[in-house]
Amino acid sequence: MPPTAIATPDKATPLLFEGLTWREFKAIEQLLDRPGYRLSFLDGVLEIRRMPGEPHETVKKRIAALLELYLLMAGFDFTPTGSMTLESEGGAVKREADESYKLAPGRDRPDLAIEVVFSTGGLHKLEAYRRLQIKEVWFWEDGVLEVYHLRGANDALSYEKVATSEEVSGIDLALLLRCINMANHVEAVKTFQRSLRS
Repeated sequence: MPPTAIATPDKATPLLFEGLTWREFKAIEQLLDRPGYRLSFLDGVLEIRRMPGEPHETVKKRIAALLELYLLMAGFDFTPTGSMTLESEGGAVKREADESYKLAPGRDRPDLAIEVVFSTGGLHKLEAYRRLQIKEVWFWEDGVLEVYHLRGANDALSYEKVATSEEVSGIDLALLLRCINMANHVEAVKTFQRSLRS
């Protein structure tokens, strides 16, 4: 009998190096530009995270396939920006989402960042995205999807956990999550597509 959900590997802990300047971080980043590793930076702390391989890629690509299907059918004029590097020297932050999207033309930065979490510890991801002013962040972890929306203005920005997406209006997050967690990719996409058409 085939599995009914995506298998998840044991969680790894990233390496953290404290007390770096932005300039030191940028020099290290050039030296450690290797496939399978992701570097992030926040407030002088360098995080080196080994990507967990196939399960991580399966979930992130599943989310992208389902979300892009919804965006197309719902009429969004969107641009997928993938794991585009987002950084701000003034904010002392660098982050790469697993997937990201500009949800309307003319945007300077993505409106939505998606994180697929297969590790523990590390930098405070929401703080990094707050400094980068990403309007909405989705976290998939252990078969659960959490959505955070940026509130406030200027120095008073903070994320609030929300039950529905404010950037991807109308999407059924319960249906999306059910399809993300299905074992078979084609069946997941077909199930989601059938539900969108009905």
